[in-house]
Amino acid sequence: MGLPCSRFPLSHPRRCPSVPTPPRPSRPRPVARPVPVRRRRGRPRWGMRMATALSVTVLAAGGVGHALVTGLDTGITRVDPFKDMKNRPQAGHGMNVLVVGTDGRDRITPEEKAKYRLGGAPCHCTDTVMLVHISEDRDRASVVSLPRDSYAEMPEHTDLNSGRKHHAHPVKLNAAYAEGGPSLTVRTVESMTGVKIDHYLEVDFTSFMRTVDAVGGVQICTTRPVKDAYTGLDLAAGTHELDGGQALQYVRSRHIDGAADIGRMQRQQRFLAALIDRMTSGGVLFNPVRFREVATTMLSSVRADQDFGTDQLLALAKAMRGFTPASSEFVSVPVGDMSFPVKGIGSTVKWDAAKAQKLFQALREDRPLAPAAPAASSAKAPKDVVVDVPPRTVRVQVYNGTRTDGLGRKVDDALRGTGFDTTRTPMTSAGQERARTVVEYDPRWDRSAKTLAAALPGAELKPVAGRGGTLRVTVGSDYKGVRGVRAEDAGRGGPFEAVTGDRVVCP
Repeated sequence: MGLPCSRFPLSHPRRCPSVPTPPRPSRPRPVARPVPVRRRRGRPRWGMRMATALSVTVLAAGGVGHALVTGLDTGITRVDPFKDMKNRPQAGHGMNVLVVGTDGRDRITPEEKAKYRLGGAPCHCTDTVMLVHISEDRDRASVVSLPRDSYAEMPEHTDLNSGRKHHAHPVKLNAAYAEGGPSLTVRTVESMTGVKIDHYLEVDFTSFMRTVDAVGGVQICTTRPVKDAYTGLDLAAGTHELDGGQALQYVRSRHIDGAADIGRMQRQQRFLAALIDRMTSGGVLFNPVRFREVATTMLSSVRADQDFGTDQLLALAKAMRGFTPASSEFVSVPVGDMSFPVKGIGSTVKWDAAKAQKLFQALREDRPLAPAAPAASSAKAPKDVVVDVPPRTVRVQVYNGTRTDGLGRKVDDALRGTGFDTTRTPMTSAGQERARTVVEYDPRWDRSAKTLAAALPGAELKPVAGRGGTLRVTVGSDYKGVRGVRAEDAGRGGPFEAVTGDRVVCP
């Protein structure tokens, strides 16, 4: 049951039409009127522009005075994604911001386009969607990544491009923007999640690059070399200071291995945590000159609803002065089928309906998604090997290649106890007894294979084209046991596999 309207000073005014707006504190000048709507057409897609939009909220945490942010919102292009919306979800607790990314590149130089692989044909659809929930006490920001290829039931609407009226029909989530712009995107997400959206932010990657440079870059750590021929990303294992262009490559990359968009969403989450860390620890929030510089850069390419502006930034500032990476938490919507076929659409990502419903209910009820930080005594043992693919995401079929009865079951249990997603139905390998343990894998899942091999010391890696997402382990007579492994973001846990920002930034 929702709280009284008076509890939501930051919500959209349509939420409580009968409740008068609370009086605002005095300030040096009158409130600036919203800038008239300017519609942009033909915006191509991109994999991650929402970091700047989330950062707008975080920057407000510094308690900077009204005079400093006066006029900053005049650079925001306004849209009205809530116009004529009916039958919306009931308001919950806290504030919900839908953040989407588009592919604005008008102010990027030809040299930058070539260097950072920013060419390609334009697309009229979003490539990334995030639902950002700010807790009612303003002490926590929960970021939920929604896969761009999520199976969605698009509501009845009129196509913005053709003018044709469409009945409700299945689509991929990122098609909502192409057919109906911000309004249809909000309607589709509200229909899928049952979460009422209070504000809408749309960001292109022009301001993304400039913002990262304005804060002095971000620090990213990797446990292995990361390379993507499509974006040009090429990082050795270790710690890196990324400038705006390099950060853009990092968050766009999805051709690193078979993890594709799931892996990319996790990298985006690490980046957001690192950006928050840099802003909250690098003096940006408490240096008036740097604050205005960064905020101006951020807002220069943002499109937002009519009611997101200076007043909202100030209201958040008063409540979020102590915001840190630990105040943020990240999660991807639970997935039931990564390759759900739909006639006329192709392969889609189908959510785990039951788990997703619990996740969005937690948002509506303003509950934390990430588990509490573990006590020092319960930390992972030092002997655990650090890997970059969480064992829980690695599907494994075990075969016993020896003549030792029950060894297949023993290995399956051991791998499952370490966190791997085993089939629980070990089988016996045909042919002669195997001397060596072998991990067979589809080359697209090479990172997953390395994670599994790290848990089986001495195992041989054998690529097999077309094997698919399930790795096959044939246990040989050289088997010595299963070694513990943990992922870079080992702090993920709880019913939603969420993680707080302090667990994924560089140590």
